[in-house]
Amino acid sequence: MARKKNYLNNKDLYDAIVESKENDKLTPTAEKMLVLLAERAIRRLTYVSDDDRQDCLQFALLDLLKYWRNFNPKYTNAFAYFTEIAKRGYAKGWNKIHPKKYKSTLSLDRGNSGGSDHDGGGGLFNI
Repeated sequence: MARKKNYLNNKDLYDAIVESKENDKLTPTAEKMLVLLAERAIRRLTYVSDDDRQDCLQFALLDLLKYWRNFNPKYTNAFAYFTEIAKRGYAKGWNKIHPKKYKSTLSLDRGNSGGSDHDGGGGLFNI
């Protein structure tokens, strides 16, 4: 049985990014590869809303296009490097859309019942 060909070859991506760095301008081929990487990597994530998926994808694309110059050609695994940037972009987008629920709470030693540490009390108080 023949192996399924990967949608994006690490060597091709590496070569396109190195060429872009040499020209100090992202080549159209490299740009297409980064977009493809971001669109494929997001498929592994689950979103309730397609709008949230699209927003997170845009954050990832922005980060890929903003930080591609930071790639160090001594590191030959361009695919892993840019996938990580995309993943962090999705997370950045998600945190922007859905801020943490308990942002303004503090954990205190005593629970809501006013008990002490010894009776198992422990909880959150809004301040």
